Amino acid sequence: MAEIIQRDGTWAFDGGTIRITPGLHRSVPLFRQTYGEVTVPLEAVSGVVYEPERKRGRLRLRLREGADPLLQATGGRLPDAADPYRLTVAADRGGVAEYVAEEIRHALLLDEVPKEPTAAYLLPGPPVPVSVRTSDGTVSFDGTQVRIDWADTSDRVKRATGPRIIGLADLVQVEWLPNSGYEDGFLRFVTRETVFSKLPPERDPYTLDLWGNVRRDLLTALVAAAVTARLPHPSTRAARVLDGRDRPPVAAVPAQAAHHCDHHDVLLRRLRELGELHRDGVLTDEEFARTKAAVLKGFG
Repeated sequence: MAEIIQRDGTWAFDGGTIRITPGLHRSVPLFRQTYGEVTVPLEAVSGVVYEPERKRGRLRLRLREGADPLLQATGGRLPDAADPYRLTVAADRGGVAEYVAEEIRHALLLDEVPKEPTAAYLLPGPPVPVSVRTSDGTVSFDGTQVRIDWADTSDRVKRATGPRIIGLADLVQVEWLPNSGYEDGFLRFVTRETVFSKLPPERDPYTLDLWGNVRRDLLTALVAAAVTARLPHPSTRAARVLDGRDRPPVAAVPAQAAHHCDHHDVLLRRLRELGELHRDGVLTDEEFARTKAAVLKGFG
């Protein structure tokens, strides 16, 4: 057993898995404390490195592409301090950190773990149900559907549509960008109907606009990861794209025509929804014109 215990957390390696436990000190980010303990199988690891500095060092675990739904959902945009695969190490414990790293590297060589992307997720992602309250509303996921309940501070267009419920089967992907404190972030649920829509986050009824508490908004990555873990793995989506390229050219014409029809039907549906909100007095003339222009631009 190779183990290092720090205020930032604990890493323990038993030869087959790395158990990562966040520290309880107040300096440990809320995201890591909420995400909790992570057990990483050795076959999900592509490498490990210890980076020494004068006052402190860092242990960094690198995972194979496609192994972890959290990394897939966040796309490397998690702040360093919130990264569960990063451990801050006191300078006088640098030798222990290097020993742990060397043990993991040795096991990777012995087990001949490949560095290529995985064909399936090797980590389960956050457990469900999971729910996060943000400045724009509360988002919940129970394993089968996403529900968004808008806040009083949400845009009128969003509040007018009422709670948004999205079935897992309707989802294409999840897009996540953190609230940095300098620029707003968002959590967008891309469905088969909204894949062409490019409404701004503050007006998109399928998107949470993250503009409030940075620490709490970061927790939306848990929802993004939990949903991503239950969507088709990226390797299967890539395979479907490849299959499309391999089809004879004659099949391309009806496929493009169907794509155009779907695009047109979705546009008409969104415009009808906006028209109904305008007729019912929910949207003012100015709000209707502005939102309609955004919809048309997104479908252009």
